[in-house]
Amino acid sequence: MIYGIGNDLLLIARMEKTFERTGGRIVQRILGPNEIQVYEARRKRNQRRGLAYLCTRFAAKEAFSKAIGLGMHAPMTWRSVEVLNDSTGRPYLIYHGPLAIMMQEKNLHGQVTLTDEENMVSAVVIVTSSSINV
Repeated sequence: MIYGIGNDLLLIARMEKTFERTGGRIVQRILGPNEIQVYEARRKRNQRRGLAYLCTRFAAKEAFSKAIGLGMHAPMTWRSVEVLNDSTGRPYLIYHGPLAIMMQEKNLHGQVTLTDEENMVSAVVIVTSSSINV
C-alpha cells in the first residue's frame, strides 16, 4: 500500500550558488559518507557531473522527506538517508540511525527515481508499507 509520494525539482544553478557561498561545505551537510565517496570521484573526473550528483541527491532527499510526511524534521535529516546506485545504475535508498529504526518499525520501503538535464534535476520517491499499522 502506498504510504506517501514526494517529488522535487531543482535548478542546478541554485545549488551551484549555494556551493560557492558555502565554500563547498554544503556537500558535507547534505551527503552521507557513502555518497561523498561517489561525489568526490565524479567531481574529480568532471566538475559538472559532481555538481549534478549533489543536486540529484538533494532532490531525492527532499522528495523522500515529503513522501514520509516529515519534511526535514527528526528523525529525518539530510545524512540519515543516502541515495546510492546498484551495479546496474538503479538508485536505491539506505537509512541510518533513528530514521532506519522508524522505517523498520513502520515497515516502510522507499523507491526513488532520478533524472538530470543540463540545467535541472528531478527526483520522485514512493514510500510503501506492507503493514496496516502505519
